[in-house]
Amino acid sequence: MGAVYFYHLTRHPLEQTLPVLLDKARQAGWRIAVRGTDPARMDWLDERLWLGPEDAFLPHGQAGGPHDAVQPILLTTEADAANNPSCLMAVDGAEVTPDEVTASERVCILFDGNDPSAVDHARGQWKTLTAAGCAAQYWSEESGRWEKNAESG
Repeated sequence: MGAVYFYHLTRHPLEQTLPVLLDKARQAGWRIAVRGTDPARMDWLDERLWLGPEDAFLPHGQAGGPHDAVQPILLTTEADAANNPSCLMAVDGAEVTPDEVTASERVCILFDGNDPSAVDHARGQWKTLTAAGCAAQYWSEESGRWEKNAESG
């Protein structure tokens, strides 16, 4: 049974934090789905991942391509990822179900701490997922480094 980790982004934007988490998930040997809500935003994330440093390249693709099933990291707006991920990273308010948490090694929910509606949405996700019995951790970078500030389950 997996766990869901909430990442409250206040000091570093998504395009800086996501590659770090993707690299850690790849080091764990996991296939990853990055689920967003807006295709244009996923295009933007795809571009940012391609522009990263060569020595930190993250092999990835966008859903809808001919090789989705073999992508180590698949960017998608769909609930079902063709690459059979062990890890799901939800961004921009993408929904996550308790069943997905249970079926995954890890689910990460990244949200913009400078956007009150994103914070409210993440709070709602925390309540829903923990009420369903999912183990959860809340991580904040408010102090200048990542610290676990809450845990449930």
